[in-house]
Amino acid sequence: MTDYHIPVLLNQCIEQLDIKPNGVYVDVTFGAGGHSKAILNKLGAKGHLYAFDQDEDAWLNSLDADNFTLVQSNYKYITKFLRLYDVHEVDGILADLGISSHQIDVPERGFSFRFDAQLDMRMNTKASLDAKQVINKYSEDDLVRVLSEYGEVRNAKTLAKLLIEQRRISTIETTFQLNRILDKVLMGQSNKYYAQVYQAIRIEVNDEVGSLKTFLESGMKLLKPGGRFVIMSYHSLEDRLVKNLFKTGNIKGDIVKSDYGVISKPFELIVKKPILADNKEQRINPRSRSAKLRVAMKIRN
Repeated sequence: MTDYHIPVLLNQCIEQLDIKPNGVYVDVTFGAGGHSKAILNKLGAKGHLYAFDQDEDAWLNSLDADNFTLVQSNYKYITKFLRLYDVHEVDGILADLGISSHQIDVPERGFSFRFDAQLDMRMNTKASLDAKQVINKYSEDDLVRVLSEYGEVRNAKTLAKLLIEQRRISTIETTFQLNRILDKVLMGQSNKYYAQVYQAIRIEVNDEVGSLKTFLESGMKLLKPGGRFVIMSYHSLEDRLVKNLFKTGNIKGDIVKSDYGVISKPFELIVKKPILADNKEQRINPRSRSAKLRVAMKIRN
């Protein structure tokens, strides 16, 4: 599946992981396996790569290697599943957050406003909550919260009210039905507005923020001293959580001091500012335009 997904900032990710041939690494967002293949190329026979993905489509890309294990699960369960393999600490963790190109480009998944499809947006197709339920069942207050927090939709209250009015007339079932409603309250450029709304709903459907919080806290504990966290985010809320963890050791960004007044800093920032894709990569792979790559090394438990 070569066109499944183009890995973003591939060379930079592999360089920043600082891979040891005999190390244990985790790629928590396997997708098409682009990052995982590059990691495996750096590993020796005694090294091992564990990869996670909850999307059944991604499992078709699994790699045939003795030192590779694909875990069919959400990355928030990283600790639970690694323990099943008797793995209690790792040398590096890579995460490429958000949605894959494949998920957007398959119409029936309902992730994209470009295709007329049922409103779905589930990364795990067995999950109970889908986009249709969010749009048709959520209260007005909850819709405002989702749209404003996850999509930064400026007229979230106006849109939420309109969604409530429209669903009283008939159930909102398809992406094009939703688009026609969005057109009535459109602010700015249509594609950007659509993207903000769809992103907000997708994040809610998949509990992406909750999963990220759990993963970050678990990953911090799994890393060995000297191990590296390499994380790409595409949304300001995600990036803020990653930035907070790396700077303070907690996702809230709270400064923690010991009884002696010493500030707790579990990580050393390997790059002070996030790494961004250059103009060439942005032209080839538009998804890379909003990518921010942050890197930190664990210095103590």
